[in-house]
Amino acid sequence: MATDYDAPRKTEEDAGEESIEELKTRRTEKSSAAVDIDESDLADAFELPGADLSNEELQIQVLPAQADEFTCANCFLVKHRSQIALEKDGKLYCLECEG
Repeated sequence: MATDYDAPRKTEEDAGEESIEELKTRRTEKSSAAVDIDESDLADAFELPGADLSNEELQIQVLPAQADEFTCANCFLVKHRSQIALEKDGKLYCLECEG
């Protein structure tokens, strides 16, 4: 929002003199600026589970886990080896999933 620094400033007395009606009209003007969104337009952006994605291609390059990384046996996220909190039955668990 632009501010006019050359405009005369209101004192506390002037600010207190604004009528309640003026403040109410300002509030309703601001709230009426909201755009109504049609729900059917939003539905087009969602993909339903089980949708046919056979013609889609990945736009990113997927790298395998590096030598200094592991996959947590609980959350299945790839993390750095410094995040290993527990090794149980040959499975590695991260610090966040240890509890």
